[in-house]
Amino acid sequence: MQARHGAVCMGMGFSERHLLMTSPEETAHAARQLGSRLTCGDVVLLEGPVGAGKTHFARHLIQSLLTDPEDIPSPTFTLVQTYDTRAGPLWHSDLYRIGSTLEIEELGLIEAFETAICLVEWPDRLGELTPGNALTIRLAHMEDEGTRQMHVIWSDPKWDAKTNQWAQP
Repeated sequence: MQARHGAVCMGMGFSERHLLMTSPEETAHAARQLGSRLTCGDVVLLEGPVGAGKTHFARHLIQSLLTDPEDIPSPTFTLVQTYDTRAGPLWHSDLYRIGSTLEIEELGLIEAFETAICLVEWPDRLGELTPGNALTIRLAHMEDEGTRQMHVIWSDPKWDAKTNQWAQP
């Protein structure tokens, strides 16, 4: 990966990395790298405005875990798409259309946080249900077309090893 990387910052109970992805392919590569390290109970929160690359990142991460390639639709209207992967069950959710945390509980997402790999787009809708051990990835488009800024934040030490592939320039 030829992405430019910022420093790893630690303190105040959390760690973070800043990355600049110079193409959609670099973003996809980062997603595949993370996917190869995920296990059941891992929650990845994907933040960013419409068009920032959340679904692009999720699609490549999911594809990296599937035994047989398949179409990965956006869960915008279904709210949740589930997959059987070689790392265990994976839930991909898009909470953009969610109006309350009660709807999230009805989806079964809270239980999935413990038993599956979960990718959550629009995680701000989780409110107080946001898992404290999640990895947050904030994506933003830069002025150069195809360039994305990725701000990665975590407080659980398990993410140190799972994100260390991004530490190398």
